[in-house]
Order: sequence, then C-alpha cells, then structure tokens
Amino acid sequence: MSEPLTGLGVSPGRVAGPVARMAAPPALPPPPGFAVGAGAVALAVTALEAVAADLRRRAALMAGEAAEVLEAQAMMAADPMLREEAERLAAGNPGAGVGDGPGVGGVVCGRGGPGDGPEPVSGAAVWAAHALDRAFARHRAALAELGGYFAERAADLDDLRNRAVAAALGRPMPGIPAPGRPFVLVAEDLSPADTVTLGPDVLAVVTERGGPTSHTAILARARALPAVVACAGATALADGELVAVDGTAGRVTPGLSEEEAETLRRGHDAYRERLRSGGGRGRTADGHAVPLLLNIGSAADVRDEDWTSAEGVGLFRTELLFLDRHAAPAPREQHAAYAEVFARCPKVVVRTLDAGTDKPLPFLGLDAEPNPALGIRGLRVDRVRPAVLDEQLAAIASAAERARAEVWVMAPMVATWQEAAAFARRARAAGLRRVGAMVEVPAAALVADRLLEHLDFLSVGTNDLGQYAFAADRQHPRLADLLDPRQPALLRLVAECARAGLAAGKPVGVCGEAAGDPAVAPLLVGLGVSSLSMSAACVPAVREALAGLTRERCRRAAERAMDPR
Repeated sequence: MSEPLTGLGVSPGRVAGPVARMAAPPALPPPPGFAVGAGAVALAVTALEAVAADLRRRAALMAGEAAEVLEAQAMMAADPMLREEAERLAAGNPGAGVGDGPGVGGVVCGRGGPGDGPEPVSGAAVWAAHALDRAFARHRAALAELGGYFAERAADLDDLRNRAVAAALGRPMPGIPAPGRPFVLVAEDLSPADTVTLGPDVLAVVTERGGPTSHTAILARARALPAVVACAGATALADGELVAVDGTAGRVTPGLSEEEAETLRRGHDAYRERLRSGGGRGRTADGHAVPLLLNIGSAADVRDEDWTSAEGVGLFRTELLFLDRHAAPAPREQHAAYAEVFARCPKVVVRTLDAGTDKPLPFLGLDAEPNPALGIRGLRVDRVRPAVLDEQLAAIASAAERARAEVWVMAPMVATWQEAAAFARRARAAGLRRVGAMVEVPAAALVADRLLEHLDFLSVGTNDLGQYAFAADRQHPRLADLLDPRQPALLRLVAECARAGLAAGKPVGVCGEAAGDPAVAPLLVGLGVSSLSMSAACVPAVREALAGLTRERCRRAAERAMDPR
C-alpha cells in the first residue's frame, strides 16, 4: 500500500474498491465573433427553466434532507434576479468585459478535450451559454461577498451554472460514472443533484472539497455511505486504482492488492449485516439509556419501522412547508402538515421557522444585509415579522391538542435569556407545555443555566455552534478541520450546556450532524448529553457504538477529547 491521503471522515465505514472519477462538465466554447438574434435570450431563459424543472422532478422522487436540498437548488435556479441578468446579458454582449468573462469568481467552466462537443451548436446557443456563465459568475461573487450562509450557497451555483450552460448548448451534463462494477466515486466536489442519485454500486465517496456539514457529507450520512471530504490530491487518483476508504478516520489509501481489498470488503459487509440485524433502544453497555431521535422535514420522512430503535423526532424542521412561497402557508395548511407528523410519531420536537436573510424565503420580504449570518435569522425574524411566529405557534398547538405524540417546541438562534423567556411566554400562551431553545451560538451555551430558568429543555445544534465558535465558513475547503465536531472548544461548549441541564434536572440533547457520527456520539454522552437526534440511516451505527461502551468509558473519552494534550 502507498502513503494514505488524509481528509475529514464525515460518514463512517471502511471499504475498498476501484476508483471512478467524476467527469468534467461540457466545455464552454469560445464566444461567437458576430452578433446573434433574439433567440439567445429565449435559449438562456429556457435553459434556466429546464434546470429548475429537472431539480424539482428529482426532489419529488426523494424524501427528507435530499428533497429539501433539491427544492432549495431549484429555487436558486428559478431566481427572478438571475433570470433578468441572464436575459440582459444575452440581449447584449455576454463575451465582453475585461475580468468579467467566463469563469469569474471560481465558476467551473469545464475542460476541453477529445470528445467535447462533437456536434456543432448555433451561435445563439453559444451566446446564451456565455450569458448564463457571466450571470452565474456575478451572482456567485455577490453571495460570496455577503459571507455566512450566502457564501455556503455560492458554491451551489457552480453546479447550477454547469447544468444551465449544458442545457443552452444542448449537451448532457455528465452524471455519476457507470463502470459496470462497484466503485469508489472520486470528485472535486459533488452537487446535491448528483449525490441523491448515487446507486448501490457506489461503495464510498471521496471529494477534494467540502466539510463536515456540506451537502455531500449530510447526504452521504443519510445513505450510510462511507465518505471522506477535503481530501487533497484525491482527483489525482487513477481510474481503476484500488483504494481503501476509511470514513471514520478520514483516510484514503491507494495501492491496495486484491487480497487486501477483499479482506476490507468482507469486514464491511459483516459490519453492515450486523447493523441491519440489530435493534433495540439506545443505551450504553452498562444500561444507561440514551434516546435516539430522528431529524425530519415532513411526514414523508417517517416510517413505522423507525420506531424499533428511534424513540421519536428530535428535530422537526418546519422550513420545508414555507419554501418557494410568496405568502406564508395558511394556518389550516400548517395545522394539517403538523398533525400528519404528530399522528405518526410518539414524540416530536418542533423547531419553529428557521429562516431569515441568510436563508431567504420570498414571503418574508426581508431587507438585504451586509452580513446575513449575523443578522435577522431564526427567532430574530420575530423582531420584524411577529405575526409569522404567532401563527405558527397557534397551528402547532392546535395540531397538538388531539395528537398521539408528545409535542415539544423550540426556537432557533436564541442568544440571550431574555429571548428565551419571551419565546417561552409566547409558546405557553399558545397552549404548548414543553418549550425549549436551540443552542447554536456560543453566547447561548455560556448562559445555558440562565436559559433553563425559563425553558424546559435545550437542543444543541453543533453545525452552527461550530461555525460561530470558530468563525469558519462551513463550506470553506481549507477550514474544514475547524468544523470537526471533535474540536475541544466545541466539546467544551456542549459540556457547558450539559452541565446546566444536569444541575437543573432538565434534558439537553444534540441535533447537529455530530449526533449521528458513531465516533462522536459516545463523547457527547460522556459530556452528559441526554439524547441524540439524527437521520434514520445513522441510528444503527450510533446504537452499536454506544452499546460497546460503558457510560464511564464515554466520560473518560470525553475528558481526553476536551483536553487532548
């Protein structure tokens, strides 16, 4: 075996197989040297509409996080401002401008080579493709400049740009390779549209970009697919080369022999079979109960068989109901959506609308901000649109009245005890009995004891908590190590929350991506966290990891992780 490549393990498992690299998108031809007619404008608009329609079609075939991600992508492709910019450029001269041509802002334009564009395309099509390229480049640069969540979404524009350019040129976008045998997929990065279409022949995913909370990582965990991201040098691996992928340790080892690969395959198959045949509630080896809960976006994410191991829903993200809306869903529609979830689950923790200028929803009509990740988002939307929260709390409470589920409600992006107290008063006045808050910013973690004077529980969102604690963009490939949930500073913030919960006799759970990582879950239990919420696919591996350790071993491991000197 050769020296391993190192990255971040974001979805556990150890497998081996031959490499198959993701092909580059179609190359952008040189701009035409002559004027074209109005047909270029229509082609540019048609290309954007085709991309949005394709993403909506894919989303309709999915459920859970995959559907939500694709719906969000479709909304970006259908953005009226993007369309207007593409129309304007297509009607003018899309190839002109020094420093503002194809590929500005890091947009991937594809690489030429034999077989690229075997069929000629019209001047209007090429003109439209360049107009789209420049429109996406400008939007990407604008989002990157805003920072925060907008900067995360700027990377998503790369894939949308490639798909729109391919559509304008009448050429297909390369999909997941199909070498005719199981393989390890290697790419610079994977778009959500590609990740959700991974077939059973994909053994593992390795990318050079991405981080622990990137779409690739989230969707790979949801599929229980071993994955390593931020792995420098991965795309230099040769097609067909045998590699070992360790999605727990974050290693990719090339140069395997067939015998070594077969040994790893047998071990992974045995592990998967053990997880499939297992069952029961979450608990440590000495019997300490740790409820394992689910993260969902709608009733479509819930199956009856989930309750053989999971004990309820720890995070019901209500944003899916509000997506692509120019008016808030009516109270009756909200009531029906919540009641459907409550009818299928023994317990549900509902997070009120987590949106704002960093996660734009058209109906909110919020003003643009210079730094949206630090602006009006989550519970702070209530400062400018209080009716939205009041209507949602009333709909949740009315749906909970006759529900079989035990219904709890929590607010996102709480930072102070005053915000916690005000939310608790509003929720209880609406008729909701168990009221809590997300801990997503360090300020909330540091005053967790004060929050719990007014609340019944806390739920730690490690994704945002890590991002704010380290001032590190969750999608920045060179900062991915700072978002590792095993970072001592992040664990100490979680420990503050857990200690406050134990002192107050109130539960403190974790519903970030860390909860579904079998290497991190025991550390969280060792810190004193009372429950873990994750995607359904993560439950078996986390259950097995906890079952193999006593509570005391979890505690000692957590102490070492917080101070690893």
